[in-house]
Amino acid sequence: MKREAAYGAEPKGTTPRRRVVVDLGARSYDILIGPGLIDAAGAEIAARLPGIRAAVVTDETVGRLYLTRLSVALRAAGIEHVEIVLPAGEKTKSFEHLTHVVDEILAARLERGDAVIALGGGVIGDLAGFASAIVRRGMRFVQVPTTLLAQVDSSVGGKTGINSPRGKNLVGAFHQPSLVLADTALLDTLTPREFAAGYAEMVKYGLIDRPAFFEMLENDLGAVFGGGAERGEAIRVSCEAKAAVVAADEEEHGSRALLNLGHTFGHALEAAVGYDASRLVHGEGVAIGMVLAHRFSAELGFCPQADADRVAAHLSAAGLPVRIGAIPGAPLTVAELMRGIAQDKKVEKGRLTFILTRGIGRAFVAPDVDPAAVEAFLAKELAR
Repeated sequence: MKREAAYGAEPKGTTPRRRVVVDLGARSYDILIGPGLIDAAGAEIAARLPGIRAAVVTDETVGRLYLTRLSVALRAAGIEHVEIVLPAGEKTKSFEHLTHVVDEILAARLERGDAVIALGGGVIGDLAGFASAIVRRGMRFVQVPTTLLAQVDSSVGGKTGINSPRGKNLVGAFHQPSLVLADTALLDTLTPREFAAGYAEMVKYGLIDRPAFFEMLENDLGAVFGGGAERGEAIRVSCEAKAAVVAADEEEHGSRALLNLGHTFGHALEAAVGYDASRLVHGEGVAIGMVLAHRFSAELGFCPQADADRVAAHLSAAGLPVRIGAIPGAPLTVAELMRGIAQDKKVEKGRLTFILTRGIGRAFVAPDVDPAAVEAFLAKELAR
């Protein structure tokens, strides 16, 4: 992973653009970070993928806000394209909508050397990326993430896929993008809940192995939410952190599993509520999951209880839920959550694997965790 300090020439007093390079040899690609990138998307894509045609995949909510601007930028660069607009929400990550996107790409007679462009959050990025991975055995792929969660996490690293009724992201493929354009100005249209959900993934990088970054977020929480220079810097550090892990372990045979801190619990929570965004969105599940991972680690004697409390306090200050009982609707059960945990992608030969921690910034992979210990822990957490 490499970084260049600034990208492009910005007028004095404005936020500079940044470039992070995901270093994968011949398949390396840029993450460009800064305001106004959606309007430069055509030029940036054409410079890297000359002569392509494209399919732009978005959802109804994002499409109303940004599809025209992206289309204008693509046309200005001479990129012919079709537009595929899907319903918004986690339930769009399904076989039904994947089939629709694939059929539209084929109907447009796009070729293997052409591109699929994902304009949206994590749902659209995962679905469009998976479609690009399987159509003609692999097309080019460009990410234009419009949420904080997508800019700091899901748009980077090449994980693509859809959900199954049996669990989240259980059907998918590794398929790296050719370019990521993270327009930070687009974050201004997010609701506080959407921004907070993305912030949980940002916090994750500090909790894995960057304790100084976690401390920075504690000190700069208001500025990151307020949109100051601290926000752009936090996005850059997050992308650098993920790029470094991806470059070291692209297909998650080892250290990349650390990026799942909080996700084993979080995905189980999402599955238990049926991916109902009115009850829980992904980043909220991750926030609760990271707190649970620290509390479980403390219970097992790995992590100081004070660190678990510090994590919960910070995420709560960011407006995120930190208890299972904070999820609205019918109470969840241990059995429901254990079913979701049993479907986790890290399960190997029926043995549970968790990402646990020895303290803030000291996450580790814990194989063969005792299911009885998990059940007992969840029973206590559900009673909180």
